Amino acid sequence: MSRTTALAPAPAPDAPAPERPPTPARAAGPELPGAAGRRVVLTVAWVVTLGAVLLLGFAGYLLAFSGLQAAHHQATAYATLRDQLGRATAPTGPAADGAPLAVLDIPALGLHRAVVVEGTDGRDLMRGPGHRRDTVLPGQPGVAVLFGRSTTFGAPFAGLTGLKVGDGIDVTTGQGSFHYTVNAYGDGEHPIRDTAPNRLVLATGDSDWLPTGTVLVGARLDGDPEPLGAKRPAATPTDKVLAADKGALPALQLWSLALLFAVIVTLVTARRWRRSAAYLCFAPVVAALLWSVYENAAALLPNVY
Repeated sequence: MSRTTALAPAPAPDAPAPERPPTPARAAGPELPGAAGRRVVLTVAWVVTLGAVLLLGFAGYLLAFSGLQAAHHQATAYATLRDQLGRATAPTGPAADGAPLAVLDIPALGLHRAVVVEGTDGRDLMRGPGHRRDTVLPGQPGVAVLFGRSTTFGAPFAGLTGLKVGDGIDVTTGQGSFHYTVNAYGDGEHPIRDTAPNRLVLATGDSDWLPTGTVLVGARLDGDPEPLGAKRPAATPTDKVLAADKGALPALQLWSLALLFAVIVTLVTARRWRRSAAYLCFAPVVAALLWSVYENAAALLPNVY
């Protein structure tokens, strides 16, 4: 007996396709950030990281590399002043900003052969202890005032508060060598009151952090002074203790723009050229510009910091 299988009839060619059931609508909710959002987040993260690196680099410059810069200036100034003292041409009156004037020794602080420069603004004190231009030179009749940094650029006056009554201070200028003896102390709110006619006053900041006050140490000249030099010039606002050199702000802006331009050129070159070669080529340029940015930023800080 033969078995037959019934086949279902095929649909007609022009028959409409069966309709699919409608997909239920999704509930409204927060959308995940797309590629544009991720780029924004990544850019912000890079900017924050770069800012943190620059700030840490500035702190490293102030607390470490600024001392090397000051040591270089001191070595150059000492060689210049030694030659002038040997030829009897060292300044005994007003001099140019930053010019070496005297050699300072304070054994109790471990300070030896520190060169004192003319001027007390921020840039002058980057070179070493500074002589306030409107006061007499050490060894001359009157009150000579010297400023020094407490934390940065070698911190020559870091231990000033450790000086005791009776400690000696030796200063050599174009008029000879002079010895002072510490005898008084003061601060910004309590100036030193001493009736001695020939004195030396040392001033610095009152804190290792950003100083808000001053420390003053007074010393009397032992022996007779030498004659006065030419009339002293008037002090400028940047010569005062804790003053900031606001004139460094335009220079800081220009150096910052130059640094930004150099970084952009470096990144563009790295994409079009061999990356390692581009970084190696531009690294010295970027480093030099960054150093100039930090130096001008440091001039905006209190001059005795």
